[in-house]
Amino acid sequence: MAWPQDTRDKVRKGYIFDQLSLEMVSLKCSVPFDTVRRWKAAAAKKGDDWDKLRVAHTLAGDGLESMARTVLISLVIKCQATLELVNQNPDIPPKESVELLASLSDSLSKAVASSKKILPETDRLATALEVVQKMGDFISKKNPALYVPFVEVLEQFASVLEDEFR
Repeated sequence: MAWPQDTRDKVRKGYIFDQLSLEMVSLKCSVPFDTVRRWKAAAAKKGDDWDKLRVAHTLAGDGLESMARTVLISLVIKCQATLELVNQNPDIPPKESVELLASLSDSLSKAVASSKKILPETDRLATALEVVQKMGDFISKKNPALYVPFVEVLEQFASVLEDEFR
């Protein structure tokens, strides 16, 4: 299916400027997640790195909150990459991998705790988005017939969430 440029632009804007996850952009724009991910990868190959632009936009924003948000996001990404490396590398001795994972867990726990103090709106938004995601998962498993109407309502509700947490 060929998607209009307007839809592609909305996806890009949602991810970079609205700081939505790819999953949320996918829901908001009614574009399959795999398609959104493919567009992001294709753009990166052409030199349009959405992640770099997203970080630059965050840094150009509102001072300490932006910096704290960027640091937290970067830490989460690094933790995830390190976790994947540990899980995929059987040559790392068990004791070393446990110590590394404990250190990651401690760092992430401290960063999240401090972000709650610096970024109360972000913490509230993360909680709200988690609830919405869990509700979507629940509906898709327990009553799939309601999932499409749920996504339609969620698209309209997304602007309410954005306004509330800005």
